[in-house]
Amino acid sequence: MTAAIFRSPAKINLGLAVLSQRSDEYHNLHTLFQELSFHDTLRITAVDAGCHLTASVDWLPLDESNLAFRAWRLLKDYYPDLGGVDIHIEKRIPAGAGLGGGSGNGATVLKAINKLYRLNLTPEDLEKLAVQLGADVPFFIRGGLQLGEGIGERLTPIDKQLKVYIVLVIPPVSISTAWAYGELKNTLTDSRRQPNFAGVFQEEKFAFTVFENDFERIVIPAYPEIGRIKQQLVNTGAVFASLSGSGSTVYGLFDEEASALEAESALRPFGRTILTQPAPSTPDL
Repeated sequence: MTAAIFRSPAKINLGLAVLSQRSDEYHNLHTLFQELSFHDTLRITAVDAGCHLTASVDWLPLDESNLAFRAWRLLKDYYPDLGGVDIHIEKRIPAGAGLGGGSGNGATVLKAINKLYRLNLTPEDLEKLAVQLGADVPFFIRGGLQLGEGIGERLTPIDKQLKVYIVLVIPPVSISTAWAYGELKNTLTDSRRQPNFAGVFQEEKFAFTVFENDFERIVIPAYPEIGRIKQQLVNTGAVFASLSGSGSTVYGLFDEEASALEAESALRPFGRTILTQPAPSTPDL
């Protein structure tokens, strides 16, 4: 048997604008995805047949609804002679937190099978497959910092490395993405202008305050603790703080590691806290 360990990262959204609802019920977005060093770990073993999932937590579904299983099934549909995989997920990224943990797992399995079975698929090939699993999945094929448009599948790499420390605060609430989009669609207007999030990186000094997350106007009134966490991150020295995705994670960006460490400690009463950093793109698979 051939086995290998693969890192399956989390992400945050540096700004997220929901521009319009599409006829297919998805929404057109404008966002910046930033991969994090915080990650799940997948041990994947090539076996004769089938896809067998195990995990370090009891809340993760281990059936055909799991994106890791769906990734193997997708490749099996394209390559009928493809062998099987045993996948163990060491889960650190929580569900419903806006960190893309499930999407990252799905993308990681696509890349892992491509490597283990020598399918010789390019990053572009994998991204085209990944969108069939979900809107966020293509981003995790290359990761790093990328502008996401369309439903999130139209990706443009940004050749910058953010030099910040990131504190994640994950309160003990899970926010349904379907609920968040359902509430937000009632506030969408045809006059919504597309922001220029990527333009921030053309400046010598980043003005993080240009970033905004449309879901905050839905989530914070419904979950006031989210607003309190955001304010507390600013009070402890974050140069910027925001909701990631549709929540529930709130992140703060810090210039200095010492300040980030102090904030990570101070925010512990609000939920799980994690100190992490931006991860670079990995174009070579």
